[in-house]
Amino acid sequence: MTIAAHPLVARARELADGLLSPAAERVDQEGVPPGHIEAVKRSGLLGVSAPVAYGGSAAPASVVRETAEILAGACCSTWFVQTQHQTPVLTLAGTDLPVRDRLLGPLARGELLSGVAYAHLRSYPRVPVRVRREADGWRFSGTVPWYTGWGLNDVLLLAGVTEDDEALFAFVEAREQPGLRPSEPMRLAALTASRTVSLDLDGLRVPEAAVALRMPYLRWAAADRPKTRNANPAVFGIAEAALALVEEEYAAVLRGRLAEIRRRAYALADHPVPYEHAEERLAVRADAFTLLRTATTAALVSGGGRAMSLDHRAQRLAREGLFLLVQGQTSESRTAHLKRLAERYESGR
Repeated sequence: MTIAAHPLVARARELADGLLSPAAERVDQEGVPPGHIEAVKRSGLLGVSAPVAYGGSAAPASVVRETAEILAGACCSTWFVQTQHQTPVLTLAGTDLPVRDRLLGPLARGELLSGVAYAHLRSYPRVPVRVRREADGWRFSGTVPWYTGWGLNDVLLLAGVTEDDEALFAFVEAREQPGLRPSEPMRLAALTASRTVSLDLDGLRVPEAAVALRMPYLRWAAADRPKTRNANPAVFGIAEAALALVEEEYAAVLRGRLAEIRRRAYALADHPVPYEHAEERLAVRADAFTLLRTATTAALVSGGGRAMSLDHRAQRLAREGLFLLVQGQTSESRTAHLKRLAERYESGR
């Protein structure tokens, strides 16, 4: 079966063309509506990577990437809310703790939508969220700087660092409760629609049965680091959407370059050893962002003065491209990206 013929790819295109893309400019200004989330839940896309035994599809990486490109290119805000769900699913699929049997099925079948609150772990040795042991569970204290999907998610996967320098992940209900208070929704230059807040944790109690992962921080960080070196499929989805707004005689050249960078990026992503080719992965990631910037700039130029309107597609795509520049960024990827940009101008390219 080709990627294009896969049922989940067909559902993603149907969802994108029939619902997400036509409403994207309105959603950008008003917020991701519950109806979009319900449609994503019904589509089966929330279980794209989940085990078949729990109601998922266990689709190959190529299908996962293709559906991400399609959704991001149609409505990046909706894509960003639902893409948070994939980390909790994969976390549960890789554990044998009791929470797996309680939550993996509902998450894989799209009965529940999960968010994530763990990116702050990457700021270690600074520890924004501390976890301390109690007799029958754990207490979380501190601040989660960014949490996406508030008011749309059913549960969230929350992480912190214990006194023994372990990374601990646990599921909690995604609602205000004793020990958990959200900020007002953030006003952002892009993806305000994704309902992003910060979370104030004041001794939030989490039972042991909710724990999904617990391991030494350095071991977790070593496994996490390679994930931020690869190009995000959403970059290619937004670039494709931008090029669709450009006259074909100009878009064709950029589309060819896009295809080449995508091929290199996905070949590296499929490499069996994720720790190898680190510098090349980061370089290709930076090249993908450069192409995205060029594609969205071309769309803006093609749109002329009308593209400065907040309800113009080219302007929305350009802002979404800016968001992806910093989404999931680490000190390593930031340094590599800046170095790549400087090298490009040093060589006169």
